[in-house]
Amino acid sequence: MWNRLLSLFSKDLAMDLGTANTLIYLKGKGIVLNEPSVVAINQDTHQVIAVGHDAKNIMGRHAQRVAIIRPLKDGVIADFEVTSVMIRYFLSKLLKRRRFVRPSLVVAVPTGITQVEKHAVIEASEQAGARQVHLIEEPMAAAIGAALPVEDAVGSMVVDIGGGTTEVAVISMFAVAYSESVRVAGDEANEAIVRYIQRERQMVVSEGLAESIKIKIGTAVPREDPMKLEITGKDILTGIPKAFTITDEEVRKAMEEPVQVIVESVKRALEKTPPDLAGDVSERGFWLAGGGGLLNGLDQLLHEATGIRVHVAEDPLTAIARGAGTVIEHLDFFRQVFIN
Repeated sequence: MWNRLLSLFSKDLAMDLGTANTLIYLKGKGIVLNEPSVVAINQDTHQVIAVGHDAKNIMGRHAQRVAIIRPLKDGVIADFEVTSVMIRYFLSKLLKRRRFVRPSLVVAVPTGITQVEKHAVIEASEQAGARQVHLIEEPMAAAIGAALPVEDAVGSMVVDIGGGTTEVAVISMFAVAYSESVRVAGDEANEAIVRYIQRERQMVVSEGLAESIKIKIGTAVPREDPMKLEITGKDILTGIPKAFTITDEEVRKAMEEPVQVIVESVKRALEKTPPDLAGDVSERGFWLAGGGGLLNGLDQLLHEATGIRVHVAEDPLTAIARGAGTVIEHLDFFRQVFIN
C-alpha cells in the first residue's frame, strides 16, 4: 500500500544502462535522456568533472590528470562507484524538482548477467535514488520495443547488437526460451578499424574517429555505390598528423571478423532453438535491434547466412529503452518478465 501511495507522486522510470549509451524513459513522456555512458574524473581530487555528453566531448582532448572512464564493460558494471555516480547524475537531471520522491526503476541488463552483477546494478540504482528496482533482460525489452507478441505461445527472435555485447534470444510466453550472448559488438568493430588502419596504413586514429568511420561508410556487404572518406590520423613513424582517404571496402575488411562472430552467434542460436520455436522464427523472420542493427547491409548478410527474413526494428537504437518503458507503463501486465 505504501508503494502504491508513493507511486502516485513519483515519476517512474525505465533505463537502458548500455556500455556505450544510457537511455532513460519517463513514464507518461517517453525517452527523456540519451547520453554516453562516460564519466570524467580528476585523478588528483577524485572529483567528477563531467558526465555523459560533456565527458565524451573532452575525450582525447583532456589533461593527464583527468581520467575518462566508461564504467560499464560488455554490458555490465565494471566500476561500481563510477556507475553509481553516473546513474545518480542522470536521475538528478530528471528529478531535480522532485528530490524527495524516489521512483520505481526498470533496468535492462544482458541475459548472461551473474547474480553478483545483478546485485551491483540494483545497489547502484538504489544508491542513485531509486525506490524499487526491477531487472529485465535486454532482448526481452527489445522485443517489447519492437512490438513483438512476447506474451503469445509463438517464437519471436531478436538480435540485439549493442556497444559491448550481442544478444540473440528467442522469446515465448513472457520468457526467454533460448539465448546466445557474445561479448562482441559495436566497440569491437571500432577497435578492429583502429587496428586495421594502424596495420595497413601505419596511421593512428582514435576509437571515436573509428566509430564515425563505421557510421558513415561502414558496410557488411559490398556496396553498389563505393564510398570513401577523408580523415586525419597520426603517422606512426613521424608522429605528424596526416590526412588520408579510406574506402568502404577497407572498412568492411577491417570489421570482417567481429561481424562474422555475430553471424555465427545467430546461426548457433537457430541450431539450438527447440524445433517448434525455430519453425516460428523461420516463418516470421527475426528482428535486429541496438546500434549495430544500423550497420549497412547487415540484414542482407544475415539473410544470406540463414535463409530467413531479417527485419530491422523501428529506431533500433532506442528499442530497448522503449520496451522497458512499455513495461513501466503497463507494470501489472508485464510483471512476469522481470528476472530478479
